[in-house]
Amino acid sequence: MIPIQSIFVRHRNALLLRGQFTDIYLDYYLHLKDHGLRPPAALDQMLKDALAVLALHLTARPWAETTAWTVNLRAPRINLFVTGSPLTEAITGRIFTEDIREPDRNFFYAQTTTPTSNEPRLSTMEVDDADPLAWISRFYEQSEQRPARCFRLPDEHFVLIAAQPDCDLAWLESLDEDAVAAILTTEETTLLETRKFRFHCGCNLERILPILGGWKNRLDELFHDAAEITIQCPRCAASYLVAREQLETTDPPPDAPAPPEPPRSRKAE
Repeated sequence: MIPIQSIFVRHRNALLLRGQFTDIYLDYYLHLKDHGLRPPAALDQMLKDALAVLALHLTARPWAETTAWTVNLRAPRINLFVTGSPLTEAITGRIFTEDIREPDRNFFYAQTTTPTSNEPRLSTMEVDDADPLAWISRFYEQSEQRPARCFRLPDEHFVLIAAQPDCDLAWLESLDEDAVAAILTTEETTLLETRKFRFHCGCNLERILPILGGWKNRLDELFHDAAEITIQCPRCAASYLVAREQLETTDPPPDAPAPPEPPRSRKAE
């Protein structure tokens, strides 16, 4: 678990979220090792940045919200996915690099749900680059209707500063990394709240099998001549070995439509 602090910057009317993400990154790399994953360095850094930015954003949001972001990029051609919730004190994510539809533009999709909402709140925006810190500024401008800026500081510290009513916008716009690092000594601040997060998906084979239940009557399309296949978790890319007989007795969730094509899988060695 790492603590994320929510701090009010008095006289500037801004909310500062900050955290040091080394422990989350350690859990992330242990996860990669456990499942034999090794993303390219640039994509690895992009995902780490997105996880950090999401944790900061979640600390500024109501406790009961669950947020998921999906970013579809043209170059590199990937889908980046991160999700988390203060209630579970967990964030997770992955990058898809295979069978990616090439869009005509780069898109950022945000989905927010609460236990009491019947439908998720959805937001879509176009992004110009592959930098998660720039994405969050654009997201706040469009969806939160207020300015925000995110900073990457030394030693895997990240800071998100979001405007509150009557914010000193000129001050917010003037900030650089050095000024942000010194805010606690140069400005009058009040600690509002501390939340904790870890890198954790919570997936297991028992949760994944019902998702595949829609293939119960189409097992030849899924398994071909194999007795077992390896399935990846769509949230964290964890690998699970699934035997044909396991799906023969698994039913899909109620009202779940059958998938139109086989899920990402490969024959077991």
